[in-house]
Amino acid sequence: MWAIRGPLSPRAYWVLAVLGLLVPLGLWWLAASGEGVNKVFMPSPLDVFNRLVTWYSEDDLLDDVWVSVWRVTAGFVLSAVIALPLGLLVGTFRPVQAFLEPLTDFIRYMPAVAFIPLVMLWVGIEESSKIAIIWIGTFFQMMLMMAEDVRRVPMAQIEAAQTMGATRSETLRLVIFQSAKPALMDTLRVTMGWAWTYLVVAELVAANSGLGYSILKAQRFLQTDKIFVGIILIGLIGLVMDQLFRLAHRKAFPWLYLRS
Repeated sequence: MWAIRGPLSPRAYWVLAVLGLLVPLGLWWLAASGEGVNKVFMPSPLDVFNRLVTWYSEDDLLDDVWVSVWRVTAGFVLSAVIALPLGLLVGTFRPVQAFLEPLTDFIRYMPAVAFIPLVMLWVGIEESSKIAIIWIGTFFQMMLMMAEDVRRVPMAQIEAAQTMGATRSETLRLVIFQSAKPALMDTLRVTMGWAWTYLVVAELVAANSGLGYSILKAQRFLQTDKIFVGIILIGLIGLVMDQLFRLAHRKAFPWLYLRS
């Protein structure tokens, strides 16, 4: 069981996974139930659950969830659609790398929140502005990671294709892209998590709905239990999306999961 990269039965995996969730929950409950603990600073799990019920029954929780999922998904998909072809080109052709990579490296260190005034001026305050902030926060990192995935394709495969008469386009489409696909999907899974981390930033821009907006609004009224609910919901939705990516990866590339 404790061998390096050793096998683990599905039963043992799920037992440990459940324990990994229950132990922090138990520690939270103990911390919140201590004497003199102010619920404004540390609400109990029961307080948070009651706030969840109230939010669902009285404050349109499902609408907030849907709006946030839409914003994150739209910004993420826009990033992926642009980053994938550019990442392929940057990782394959050195002139494209020299032209785009330094600029991308420069921009990716700029905090997305600093672009909010410019986004409001250029894009406005509608839904497109929230999507633009999420795009800014994910695109540049995503493109560089995809370019690195492409560069990891073994040169021997490329040379073999060229020896067999493959054109430059065929080598790119049928060798480089196909070989890099598992890593590219992993990059999409990782950057989906980043897209969710920029949700609260995006909903600073004249929002009146969404989980991030609700968290910021709850902060103003010291509704700590609602802040906990919003954070936990974002984590749960992100976890579901992450597991869907993992499942899609297993279905698309089953040979990577075969045990010798």
